[in-house]
Amino acid sequence: MIKITDAAAEQIRAVANNPDVYGMVLRVAAYQEDDGSVNYAMGFDHEREADEQLICNKVEILIASSSTPYLQGVTLDFVEMSPGDMRFIFIPPFSAEDEADAESGPDAGTESGAGPETAAE
Repeated sequence: MIKITDAAAEQIRAVANNPDVYGMVLRVAAYQEDDGSVNYAMGFDHEREADEQLICNKVEILIASSSTPYLQGVTLDFVEMSPGDMRFIFIPPFSAEDEADAESGPDAGTESGAGPETAAE
């Protein structure tokens, strides 16, 4: 299932101390667009009946069953995108297709659009 890095877990725990999200749990969601790309999102929410509840790196998260297939092997991280610009990003799992691209040359896959997806805040 999804992995949460130490940096992301620390930031999520800090945000969870905000009174505005008291009693809420972090929801992580993903869905596939018509073109095959996957969009990721996260935010604090209340548990719903069909949610899967997990604990990843000491962070409680909720996942709707419709999101589960798209979150397999994904890593949630908190990184500095540019100086002073810290963001949560979703890193999709490394696929066999990515491996084939990497083996075909040093510039292979640079146009593929593969890479971390940033989360909407």
